Amino acid sequence: MSSNTFTISGRLIDILDKRIYPVEISVVDGIISSIKEVDDVPERYIMPGFIDAHVHIESSMLIPTEFARLAVVHGTVATASDPHEIANVCGVPGVQYMIDNSKKTPFNFFFGAPSCVPATFFETAGAHIDSAAIEELMDNPDIWYLAEMMNYPGVLNNDKEIRKKIAAAKRVNKPVDGHAPGLRGQDVAKYAAAGISTDHECFTMEEALDKIKEGMHIIIREGSAAKNFEALAPLIPQYPDKLMFCSDDKHPDELVLHHINELVKRALQKGYDIFDVLRIACINPILHYNIPVGMLRVGDKADFIVASNLDDFTIERTYLNGQLAAENRVTLLKSTEEVLINKFNTQKRNAADFVIVSNGAKSIRVIEALEGQLITNELVLPVKEEDGFLVSNTENDALKICVVNRYTPDTRPAVAFIKNFGLKQGALASTIAHDCHNIIVVGVDDASIAAAVNALIEVKGGIAVAKNGAEVTTMALPVGGLMSNADGYKVAEEYSAIDRKAKELGTTLHAPFMTLSFMALLVIPDLKLSDKGLFSGKTFSFTPVQV
Repeated sequence: MSSNTFTISGRLIDILDKRIYPVEISVVDGIISSIKEVDDVPERYIMPGFIDAHVHIESSMLIPTEFARLAVVHGTVATASDPHEIANVCGVPGVQYMIDNSKKTPFNFFFGAPSCVPATFFETAGAHIDSAAIEELMDNPDIWYLAEMMNYPGVLNNDKEIRKKIAAAKRVNKPVDGHAPGLRGQDVAKYAAAGISTDHECFTMEEALDKIKEGMHIIIREGSAAKNFEALAPLIPQYPDKLMFCSDDKHPDELVLHHINELVKRALQKGYDIFDVLRIACINPILHYNIPVGMLRVGDKADFIVASNLDDFTIERTYLNGQLAAENRVTLLKSTEEVLINKFNTQKRNAADFVIVSNGAKSIRVIEALEGQLITNELVLPVKEEDGFLVSNTENDALKICVVNRYTPDTRPAVAFIKNFGLKQGALASTIAHDCHNIIVVGVDDASIAAAVNALIEVKGGIAVAKNGAEVTTMALPVGGLMSNADGYKVAEEYSAIDRKAKELGTTLHAPFMTLSFMALLVIPDLKLSDKGLFSGKTFSFTPVQV
């Protein structure tokens, strides 16, 4: 790492004053001490660094210090991070684990207090964070906001515990993040009036406009599974002060390639004003979350980036607190040693544990997974029956999906059906299953399903591909069954290899493991599967598979 006292010259992109002009910037002990307008500078552009306004670090399969090593290459200098994945496994100690690890890097991590652990009581989590725990977290100076309030029915129905959690954030003047997919009209008004200030779940312009009208900020998401940029980008010219960018959930193979910089490029390619786009990417998160990240002003921390041009926006350098953290797409941040944290208590299964006995019904409810979306549809399809059991049907792509409780032994798996995974053989399994992170598996035959599940039980968490009931490839994720503590670039290579194995089984999904991970997320409609059974987001209740 280079000294954090130096000078640098180039063309400054002053986002707030909407000017681009030649300057020499002096940095002393990591702080910008002066910005002088000069005449002759190199042909490069200096601007504040990018901020991911809503991300679950755990979804990168990397601990924070490794996430930082990959993200900083793309000009990212900070994240607003919701640690509710590890919290659902390990509780408040999981949140503290993320905070402690993040302090081993100069990257700017700002964690929220997970508001919904578990997200609902229709599933089994590894921990429970109640309003009393939220009160304590809100007094922690390392907690910057109340993270996404997924229980929007609880907000709308004035649930007592939900009110206490929101009040805890208000007491210390910390923002409250939202999560309300599809919410419109008067419900949005009530949700916003409760104190919810953001939403990253909008998938239509109309929905986003309803929320902006009620004073909410819209965080435009482009992750590995959920992709809403194209639908929401037209908001940029009219509402540059009400928008932010985020990835939400991004797998390591994609984090190697790009991050928030990709959204900046795409927005500029669409012809949107550079000052509006950079305000969204660099400034709005700082103002909204009141986080100490530099905005390239005298007296600010020297958190900034240098780009070679304004066409392809190639990031030449990234500085964190005046330290050179990445140069020419090479990270200069170091890996750190880290211990493990986990919670896993279940026994191995056999193929018979995943059977569904026919009750004579002619149809089944089927989850329809949608490429690029977290929402699902409910389909009703004909059954395929063999020897009195319901089985996967590869002809109409109605495959078995199962969730196995990882926290409580001697529990039966929940089994249902899903469409659009496209497997022709084998099974895919993962202990990344939002938000409780039980074992989730989709497969063609029960032997492969059992083999994939047992491989993950053996390593206490990860992702697996099974073929022919016995041939299994496993990627272990020993930190909570969610993350690896290994080198981030090696993790990305390992993930890419197992992703290829999954696609060899026939799936055409862009990110099959990411899509699979959301099929147990009950708070996003319509049809999902928890370890307790098939769940309807419309009625917010369990519903039978056979109809």
